[in-house]
Amino acid sequence: MPGENLSRDEARERAALLSVDGYEVSLDVRSAVGDAQGEGPRTFRSVTTIRFRCNEPGASSFADLVAPSVTAVSLNGRDLDPSEVFDGSRIALEDLAADNELVVDAQCAYSRTGEGLHRFVDPEDGEVYLYTQYEPADSRRVFANFEQPDLKAPFRFEVRAPEEWTVWSNGAGERADGVWRFAETKPISTYITCVVAGPYHYVTDSYERVLEDGTRLEIPLGALCRKGLAPHFDADDVFLITKQGLDFFHDHFDYPYPFGKYDQAFVPEYNLGAMENPGMVTFREEYIFRGKVTRASYEGRANTILHEMAHMWFGDLVTMEWWDDLWLKESFADFMGAFANVGATRFKDAWITFANRRKAWAYRADQLPSTHPITADIRDLEDAKLNFDGITYAKGASALKQLVAYVGQDAFLEGARRYFKRHAYGNTRLGDLLSVLEETSGRDMAAWSRSWLQTAGVNSLTPQVLLSATGTVDELAVVQEAAESHPELRPHRVAVGLYRRTAEGALERYARAEVDVEGPRTVVAELAGAEAPELVLVNDDDLTYCKTRFDDTSLATLREHLGAVTDPLARALCWSALWNMTRDALLPARDFAALVLRFAGRESDIGVLQMLHAWTDSALVHYAAPEWRETGGRLLAEGALRELRDAAPGSEHQLAWARFFASVAAEEADLALLRGLLEGTEKIDGLDVDQELRWTFLAPLAAHGAADEGVLAAELARDDTASGKRHQVRCLASRPSEAVKAQAWAQVVESDALSNALVEATIAGFAQPSQRELLAPYTEKYFAAIERVWAERSIQIGMDVVRGLFPSLRDSRDTLDATDAWLSAHEGAAPALRRLVLEARDDLARALRAQACDGGA
Repeated sequence: MPGENLSRDEARERAALLSVDGYEVSLDVRSAVGDAQGEGPRTFRSVTTIRFRCNEPGASSFADLVAPSVTAVSLNGRDLDPSEVFDGSRIALEDLAADNELVVDAQCAYSRTGEGLHRFVDPEDGEVYLYTQYEPADSRRVFANFEQPDLKAPFRFEVRAPEEWTVWSNGAGERADGVWRFAETKPISTYITCVVAGPYHYVTDSYERVLEDGTRLEIPLGALCRKGLAPHFDADDVFLITKQGLDFFHDHFDYPYPFGKYDQAFVPEYNLGAMENPGMVTFREEYIFRGKVTRASYEGRANTILHEMAHMWFGDLVTMEWWDDLWLKESFADFMGAFANVGATRFKDAWITFANRRKAWAYRADQLPSTHPITADIRDLEDAKLNFDGITYAKGASALKQLVAYVGQDAFLEGARRYFKRHAYGNTRLGDLLSVLEETSGRDMAAWSRSWLQTAGVNSLTPQVLLSATGTVDELAVVQEAAESHPELRPHRVAVGLYRRTAEGALERYARAEVDVEGPRTVVAELAGAEAPELVLVNDDDLTYCKTRFDDTSLATLREHLGAVTDPLARALCWSALWNMTRDALLPARDFAALVLRFAGRESDIGVLQMLHAWTDSALVHYAAPEWRETGGRLLAEGALRELRDAAPGSEHQLAWARFFASVAAEEADLALLRGLLEGTEKIDGLDVDQELRWTFLAPLAAHGAADEGVLAAELARDDTASGKRHQVRCLASRPSEAVKAQAWAQVVESDALSNALVEATIAGFAQPSQRELLAPYTEKYFAAIERVWAERSIQIGMDVVRGLFPSLRDSRDTLDATDAWLSAHEGAAPALRRLVLEARDDLARALRAQACDGGA
């Protein structure tokens, strides 16, 4: 990453100096097929013409380009020597005129890391597929530009590609004389331009709507994937969600979709979930399901489709000025994904998923030492890359959910409508949004913003119940607390629910009051005189963002009757609170596992069940006392197998329990059952062991030495696809052998030969909880390598290595001390690198505290 950073100050200076009138970008990707020519990276030709104005003639600036070589540069008809003006990441521009034309002819490199123009060769049929991914600043790897979000401009792309390929971009395209030419875009930022090219399988549809003025809006729809995935591609469902989303957002936003067509590409080796390129949204191809999945997977895909669609307005039409206000698009899209899922699709319980899954991501991020306000201080592009986190997305969305409760849904949506109309094709800051919300709500948004957007940390809310002599509530109060490091107490609009068991044993709400929690203690006067509750839920209906705590009576009730809570959202909130208590070393990990074993079998919401499985796995691996891990693993495997056998044949609950059983299987009998299910000598009624489930069962067999290289090679021969290759690589790296670990380490740390997807798979296999001793030599190696890796590799690969290979399974004081020693000795290391190490250190320290809690149970 040397020389590739861009600071906020540099971007502001350039934005004050320049305005861009348009880009013409010509790419020749015919070099993507056939043998590579010469030494070095495989490259393609990129010719860019930029027309721009400078408000200080005679001033100097620079354009961005990351490329192996530049053939020619001309500025206003004057040829410049590339060796003098190009340094590998910037092109110096001296003596600018009022009106300028820059032409850059470069050889740019195809990517193998998912950054820039990614090239993928399908092992199944040898076909080559290309796609671009830029956010926050990788379009400069494909064409010369001014790489910052507030220098918007219209773009015209043309692409020369192999004869049999199809090419897509943001605008509609046509092929003539061997060249694909695309319609000029509206003014957009560089990071949301896009090119997808290759022999993709393409399906079309259309969306029509009569607008309020009587005109007809027609949007051509397309969906594409690799040919090898075409048999699994349920494009009809993708189009269904897409049309439902377009209806919903047009109903609520009062601003017609502005970008013409709407294509959605499911692409291989993708680093993200998806990217909101206008007219050409890209998704990770894992959203095309090769085997049976649960309803939660379809809901997750729908959420992502709607999240990206919301960005067409929040992010593409109106874009943040700089990455400080990344939340202006991501928080809104995260909120709108759930809001639209509930309002427009078959997934009416999406707020449960939000409460259980998305907010768990936020709670973790907000308790790390790197926590930051939702409106963050982003000094440069490395900071920006790391801020696509649980705070920017899920905490921001939670704050917006709280805002809707605070100002009302109508005022909130009217504010959004005014925001789009006022700032269409422009760039905004926090104040621009707050001003329209003040107009529509009449509320003081500055105070709300100071508390929710401009401070960090998560509050905890705990009920205090005083009973009268007759057994009714004398006083119920909500106590608010904050961490010492972030002592802000916030205003919370909450619902407090009181629950008791019915005669039939159901634990149901019988009283509810909404209240504005202010300061350290707030009395809920409305609940005085109510019958004594068995359970008090202080964030009922999940209106605010907080850690929910329980009084002693409520916790005792949950230990005995959690499965009797009939409302699925309330039950999910209880599970989430118990998980936060486990992470905070307030509930022993073995107690959480016992609750899961006792009550998870009754959980009706499949997404909640799968989240419980993931949390329980983490509790066993990271938070259980070392001396209890073997016992805990055996208890969980016994319980999972019991639920697997008891589940309705062919049900999604059966599938979820099968996957969880595989994740905790370690005893010989359990491994033998998995092997038998693979070989067909064992059978569980209704369980279809499809190819994806086969790899799920092979993973623990490989990790425990029960599936060798030959077995894995045979499975790859059975599933000789890109997905199969990733599974095989992960399983190979997971085998319990010193030589295997050394090879995996070398492939990831000492070589850059693997693609991003195979780096990810190798890292996933490398560290296995059952192999803690095998990993002992790699603590010292990790700290010796990470600064070099960060300096030499792309930021995406650097992040994968630093996060994925941190010795978290060597969970001891010695590892904590080694981490502290590295931090002390590397105070001058890149801030983004130090942040990743600090976060990993915090996770380790949390694990040790939780283990101590569990050991004292």
